[in-house]
This record gives sequence, structure tokens and C-alpha cells, in this order.
Amino acid sequence: MTVHAILAIGKEEGIKGYWKGNLPQVIRVIPYSAVQLFAYEFYKKIFKGEHDELSVVGRLAAGAFAGMTSTFITYPLDVLRLRLAVEPGCRTMSEVALSMLREEGFASFYYGLGPSLIGIAPYIAVNFCVFDLLKKSLPEEYQKRTEASLVTAVFSASLATLTCYPLDTVRRQMQLKGTPYKTVLDAISGIVARDGVIGLYRGFLPNALKNLPNSSIRLTIYDIAKRLIAASEKEFQIITEDNRNNLQKQQ
Repeated sequence: MTVHAILAIGKEEGIKGYWKGNLPQVIRVIPYSAVQLFAYEFYKKIFKGEHDELSVVGRLAAGAFAGMTSTFITYPLDVLRLRLAVEPGCRTMSEVALSMLREEGFASFYYGLGPSLIGIAPYIAVNFCVFDLLKKSLPEEYQKRTEASLVTAVFSASLATLTCYPLDTVRRQMQLKGTPYKTVLDAISGIVARDGVIGLYRGFLPNALKNLPNSSIRLTIYDIAKRLIAASEKEFQIITEDNRNNLQKQQ
């Protein structure tokens, strides 16, 4: 099915068809990832318990709130990306946005927000929590290795994708123009009645092929950046302390 879709897109739309809707995706993913990772660190500080320790529940809560925060802020761009990819006749983001405002009103930019928040909360919670816990469980000499971060990120993203994909299916269905579904439960029951339970996993393979590298690389780079920043801060503290000691000796 995936191969057939790939061939059909190439035949009907050419090479450009594979990147249809890519610009809003790129525009969305930069602030989305930045807000999400910043929010995760912010919420981890909030959910720390006694002795400045973060429990599993705290990590899950931090991930869930980080996912919902980033989704809410960038959600209109996600709707624009989907509309640009699936609706004919619109060539640019501005055309899609103006058409939505004119025909459906401002609320159309937030169609499907409910299932998106419900879907992203467990996904990011599981993804980030499993990643953190697996990294902590590794021997110390492996925790700082890039390949260990990458393997851990792939595993955590795979688990999160498998468990949370049905809610992503519901989200996409509710974002489409003219959708008959008004609530999450309506969408779930409608999809199951029409296509069976397997319908909730329709498009899972291409979605996994797209999101697993995305999530894995993002978490890996994030982990590397955190280590580099921590090492730089430590080095700065050492230099500052040495300079202070030298000044004291000179005096």
C-alpha cells in the first residue's frame, strides 16, 4: 500500500508532489520542537519532589504538559500543513489561510485541537520519559555516547508511536474540511464502524517511517546539546574559580 501510494504520487504530481505541504511543516516544526524541549525542562523543575528528585510520574507529567504546550502554540500551522497537502486548488499557505477564514471562520484553525492535545500528551510523555529512564539505566561510560542516545531515542519513539497512533488518526480525521465528527468519541466509533479497529492504524507505516527518524534525531541532538552546555558551564566555572584564586594570591 505504501509503495503504491509512493508510485501514484510520483506519477500524478511528479517529484514536487512528495514535498507538497512541506513548507508549513518546516515552518511549524522549528518553533514546535523548540517550545516542546524548553517546556519539558521547565515542567521537570515544577514537578520535582523532595530532595530535588523527579519521579516517573513527574517525568510523564512534564512530558505531557510540554507536548500540549507546544501543540497549542503551533496548532494552526499544523492545520494549514494538512489542508495544503490534501485539498486541491490551494497553492500557498496564504491562500489556504484566507480560504479557511472566509469559508469556515477563525475556529477552523483549531479544528481537532482536543484529540491533538489528548494524543500528543501521552505520546510525548511516553517518548521523553522512556528516553530519560533508559539513558539513566545505562552504564555511565555509555550514557555520554551518541550512538547510545540514538538507539535509546529510536526505542522510546517507537513505543510512543505504537501506543498513541490511534489518537493521531482521530486528530487528522477531525481536521479535514467537512468532517462529520464533532468529538473524539464520535470519531473513534465512526472510524471503527467504517473500517474496523485496523482503521485506527491506517497510514501507520508511512507515519512511523517519517516520525521515527524525526523524533529520534531530535532527541539525540537535544541530548548532545544538553551535554555540551553542561560541559561548557562546568568548564566556565572551573576557569572562573581559577581566576578568582589567582586574584586572591596576587593580593
